[in-house]
Amino acid sequence: MSTRLTRSLVAALAALPVLFSALPTSAETFYPGWRFAPPPGVTVVQGRPRHALAMQANTQVASVYLRQVVQYQTNERSGTIVVDSQAHFLYFVLGGGQALRYGIGVARDGFEWSGTHRVTRKAEWPSWTPPAEMRRRQPGLPAYMEGGRADNPMGARALYLGSTLYRIHGTIEPWTIGTNVSSGCIRMVNEDVIDLYERVQLNTKVVVL
Repeated sequence: MSTRLTRSLVAALAALPVLFSALPTSAETFYPGWRFAPPPGVTVVQGRPRHALAMQANTQVASVYLRQVVQYQTNERSGTIVVDSQAHFLYFVLGGGQALRYGIGVARDGFEWSGTHRVTRKAEWPSWTPPAEMRRRQPGLPAYMEGGRADNPMGARALYLGSTLYRIHGTIEPWTIGTNVSSGCIRMVNEDVIDLYERVQLNTKVVVL
């Protein structure tokens, strides 16, 4: 065996432990759910794709975005909602140094915001009325859409924040959780927003960081 071939083989074998250590194990890192957005123009389907512009649903989500109780130190009282936009987490403060953490989708570049508001309205299967400025940016949007429709982007529940146009709501695009995608609203998978909806009272404080 030549010296060059021997060196190449040794280098390849040495790289294997590094390669495998970088691969997450399904039992420890990923759980059923959604995570990644499809490329533009590509449709997500549940079954086998029938053409090149379709892709089978990705059913893996990083466990960090699953609903879970975590240690969380804050001066906010229990029952407060704290949104960490940069980390893509929403915390429902439980008290005692703990919070219930949810994965979220947040505003894309140019639409970020922060502040403190109150939950002034709650709605199940909310209707959707896109603001005029959103319709100017996206002329194809409807002026109004009834709640409960499969294509209504508000999802299963909505929490309205003060007099703003922003809401914490469900989504029909669960693969966008963990990304910067919205025009300012905070997205949650429907199972999570239903869970949060049941815990939150009117006038609940919401802090968006």
